Amino acid sequence: MPTLLILMILGAIGYAFWDASRAAAERATELGRNACQAADVQWLDQSVHATGLRLCRLPSGWLGFERSFRFDYSYDGVERHSGRMVLRGRQLVSFVGPATARVSTLQPRTEDAEDV
Repeated sequence: MPTLLILMILGAIGYAFWDASRAAAERATELGRNACQAADVQWLDQSVHATGLRLCRLPSGWLGFERSFRFDYSYDGVERHSGRMVLRGRQLVSFVGPATARVSTLQPRTEDAEDV
């Protein structure tokens, strides 16, 4: 088998892996941004960072990759918190991040109330 053909096959496999990795990172970015927006928190750095990769069995029965991503968010703009998500293919299988925003009712000021 000619060497050029082997190099072309290896190049195609490398490109397919790189393309799938970019697609997973874009999906994780979309999920992280949407979660921060839904929880009404600030999404920091506008990006996700790949933290892990492993082989797994996809729901279709084929072998695929499970990718872990980390992202940062802040409730008040001062403290930084880390979130984590795991994608199996394009499917989200685990998410740890900002809790849903809760709106509490404010108590009326009682300056004119009498002391007891």
